[in-house]
Amino acid sequence: MMKSNWPELSYANTKETYQTLLLYTQIVGKIKLAQLPWLNHAWHVTLFVTPTGLTTALIPSEKQSFQIDFDLQNHNLKIITQSGERRQFSLKNLSVADFYQKTFSNLSELTINIKIYPVPNELEEVIPFYQDTVHATYQAEEVERLHAVLLHAHRLLTNFRADFRGKCSPVHFFWGGFDLAVSRFSGRPAPKHPGGVPHLPDWVAQEAYSHEVSSCGFWPGNDSFPEAAFYSYTYPEPEGFGKATILPSTAYYHQTLREFILPYEAVQQAEDPDQAVLSFLRSTYAAAADLANWDRATLEVRINS
Repeated sequence: MMKSNWPELSYANTKETYQTLLLYTQIVGKIKLAQLPWLNHAWHVTLFVTPTGLTTALIPSEKQSFQIDFDLQNHNLKIITQSGERRQFSLKNLSVADFYQKTFSNLSELTINIKIYPVPNELEEVIPFYQDTVHATYQAEEVERLHAVLLHAHRLLTNFRADFRGKCSPVHFFWGGFDLAVSRFSGRPAPKHPGGVPHLPDWVAQEAYSHEVSSCGFWPGNDSFPEAAFYSYTYPEPEGFGKATILPSTAYYHQTLREFILPYEAVQQAEDPDQAVLSFLRSTYAAAADLANWDRATLEVRINS
């Protein structure tokens, strides 16, 4: 994979767009949350990467099952129903309040009536969606760059996921943290998670981390960590994890986040970006599994160095 195929990303130049798009995805994600029965670790609420953007996949409804897609190449939100009816509108020049109104107006036209809790999750400061005229930035070119990176990340996380035969999540996009992730489980219960995630009930975090987990993924950054990166962490964190030897050499342990970080810039500039990412994913998982005494022989399809 030629490194030129990995576009440059700049959180500093794009954060307003990321913040707006995050809130758009939270509105759509909450529609899934309202319609689907609870699935372990909140896997039912996630979005999925597509060749053109992000999708809810099928959302069942008594009158009209439907799907909502973010087309991040043509910059539209699309709704399609089981009867073939379609609605769409442009994502450009919309505040979050505008997006909220248009989404539910289009659903209503399709006789799909859903109520959500209209307040963002996992953010320190929140504005109800229907009142949010502050977040209204959408830089189409930067969104296309982010989507291109999500396609790369999805491909590599899928490759990494295939090494594991134990319980493992899909490769999916969490709209709370605005990250693409995959999680491996040892099968053993974990200590009760302390919770404390902003604007998220503690029981949700406690259910998500009910069992020992090694999780990794990609996110484009936020105000507390203003750069794009691949990440890897484990819960509970075994003693010595932060001092483990990890590949590539550009990766490091972040003491505050308590995660290993591989800066996206280091990947984008690497001679072999694919190898850099896969080495990071495999070495951080191996460190976590070895230090926590996971039954790797049983859990893994094959051992990778």
